[in-house]
Amino acid sequence: MKKLAPLFVLLAVSGILFASPEITLKPGLSITRSVVISRQLYTLNADTALTKPLIVITGKNITVDFNNAVLQGSNNKALPNGFYGLAVMVMPGSSNITILNANIHGYKIAIMADSVEQLHIYNSNCSYNYRQRLHSNWQREDVSDWQSYHHNENGEWKRYGAGIYLYNCNGAALKGNTVTGGQCGLMMTRCNYADVYNNDFSFNSGLGIGMYRSSNNRVYNNRLDFNVRGYSDGIYYRGQDSGGILVFEQCSNNVFAYNSVTHGGDGFFLWAGQYTMDSGKGGCNDNLLYGNDFSYAPTNGVELTFSRNDIEKNIINECDNAIWGGYSYSTVVYDNEIKGNHTGIAIEHGQNNAVGFNRFEKNTTSIKLWGHTIEPSDWGYPKYRDTKSHNYQVYGNSFVNEKLVYDIMETDSLWFESNIMHGCGEIYKLGKLITRLDTSRQKALLDIPAGSLSKNNLISGINRVPATFDKYKHPGRGQIRVTEWGPYDFRYPLVFLQKVDKDGLYHFEVMHPGGTWQTGQLKGFSIVQQHGDSIVAKADSAVTDRFLQLQYTGKAFTDMFGKQHAANNTYLFSYHEFDAHPQWNINFYKWDSAHAADKDYSSFTQSLQTPVYTTTANKIDYTWWGAVGKGLPADSFATVATTVMDLPEHDYTLSLTADDMVKLYIDDKPVIDAWDPSIVNLDENTNHNVKVHLKGKHTFKIVHAEIGGLATLMFYLNESIMPGSARM
Repeated sequence: MKKLAPLFVLLAVSGILFASPEITLKPGLSITRSVVISRQLYTLNADTALTKPLIVITGKNITVDFNNAVLQGSNNKALPNGFYGLAVMVMPGSSNITILNANIHGYKIAIMADSVEQLHIYNSNCSYNYRQRLHSNWQREDVSDWQSYHHNENGEWKRYGAGIYLYNCNGAALKGNTVTGGQCGLMMTRCNYADVYNNDFSFNSGLGIGMYRSSNNRVYNNRLDFNVRGYSDGIYYRGQDSGGILVFEQCSNNVFAYNSVTHGGDGFFLWAGQYTMDSGKGGCNDNLLYGNDFSYAPTNGVELTFSRNDIEKNIINECDNAIWGGYSYSTVVYDNEIKGNHTGIAIEHGQNNAVGFNRFEKNTTSIKLWGHTIEPSDWGYPKYRDTKSHNYQVYGNSFVNEKLVYDIMETDSLWFESNIMHGCGEIYKLGKLITRLDTSRQKALLDIPAGSLSKNNLISGINRVPATFDKYKHPGRGQIRVTEWGPYDFRYPLVFLQKVDKDGLYHFEVMHPGGTWQTGQLKGFSIVQQHGDSIVAKADSAVTDRFLQLQYTGKAFTDMFGKQHAANNTYLFSYHEFDAHPQWNINFYKWDSAHAADKDYSSFTQSLQTPVYTTTANKIDYTWWGAVGKGLPADSFATVATTVMDLPEHDYTLSLTADDMVKLYIDDKPVIDAWDPSIVNLDENTNHNVKVHLKGKHTFKIVHAEIGGLATLMFYLNESIMPGSARM
């Protein structure tokens, strides 16, 4: 019997290979027992409805080994914003389900599970699934690219797609999985007691990990880098609610440890939730952020609002705000590295917070604390909670080469002790309504032990994986390059427009995975300078259709759509822009309730008689946060823009981003009709586009109406070009 022991061990370890049958995938397949999938490429389209999955798994104690088979969906769609369907669904009531070695691409959602206990997903690749096409570019932001994760009671998050989407799954384990080149990596709603570790959810245009009403989970040793949109280096840095980790609505007692979460729109974004905002109760409380790297976020390295949490031993460098803690209370910020940020710690309306033993260096402002005497009247939170800015303990910190250490106003009861400062500029900038600021022990020896604030007992059993994150270590926010399909991932050739300077010269950088490149065809551009991987070119203003084509030869690579390219084959890539040189005549009008734009369009047009303001422009590119201009309306106004363009025969994509309502006419024929105020309930619905074939002279007319709040109007006309070309 002892001689049989090694064979028994082999069978136990590889039991699925010997005991489970091998099957092929097909639409409508229902898996109810352990199986191995035949390793091959499956090009299977799913139903457009997420309620009709392609493959279903149901039962208990089941292992499905996909055996590195590839499941490819949406085979009739060229671009990821058209991807649809659900590939694999684990059905409610199932338990102890293991999925491993799957490769699933081209769907709206790759793997979904609903009400499953003890779900395990290992070593699976759910990359290159659905993602939106972005409209922001290097020179300006388009508000239609903003996401909204604030509500998910009815599965609203599904509209953004996901590599893995879990609902009401307890005790899950996810290890060794990859989701890249999509919009969202892992999304968890009402999921508790999960372990999420050693995964790579990087280079997505939305989120790495999103949690909603999920508690007591552990997220550790993951790569969550470059989950970002809404950024152009030196131009704008909005993030548009993208991020490495998002935690919304009553998520408590989670541990986030040793993750690399760099270059995210936000690194970590936590919001208590609408229930707390309305009632003042609950929150996303007692979460521990331990030993993570949240550097290089365009907005906030860490944002925690309306809640109580602990931030310990993290690296948070070169963000706009390292930590934004609006309305945070009883929050501990302990032993973090905070360097090179605009603001190190910014907290408005916070209470009973402790900032101890952190290292601040080369921040514009170290710590900013403030309140307001008047708060938003439509928030329930201030009606039920103490929201005055008060009770801060700041001790044992070091401040090195800070421009301003403390910026404080409307705050009561501050205690500063034993903070060390070296090479700092201004120490205090004190505004109005500050009471009980105690600095009497600032130079005293600290009588509080250094470890007194630590919550490292909560990471029991979690060890830092050896430093393997260098693969994605690209220091600085300037390494973020957002294309129309999301963040550039350094894996494929790309010619990226950095800027157009005051002399009208185009500055390009040529990105590639290693090899050589040379210029190919040029139209409307002449090369002024070429050095290393940079090109300076001059545009011919007389040419409407301009492009710069390059040829790459070198290492094998995977392109932005997940297609693999062999080494040493010539690959063409390009920058393309179309400028029809329009001259727009733009009239602004004021309308009243008798001719309300959101009631009757015919009646509304009677307001378009006498403009309150008239101007001209060579493009329609407006975002108004207030009045149109001095002495002009901020709300209840209309815009009518007209032009004539002489166009070469081609297929064109016409696009409008508008808040609130808009119509586009070509030669008095309606082409885009978005005259519905409900459209602007979601930012992504404010963009409208259509493809048309045009030749010669055509008259364009845009009719736009603003009801209230933010207003925007942007018009784009581009030649329809092949996927993968860079476009301005």
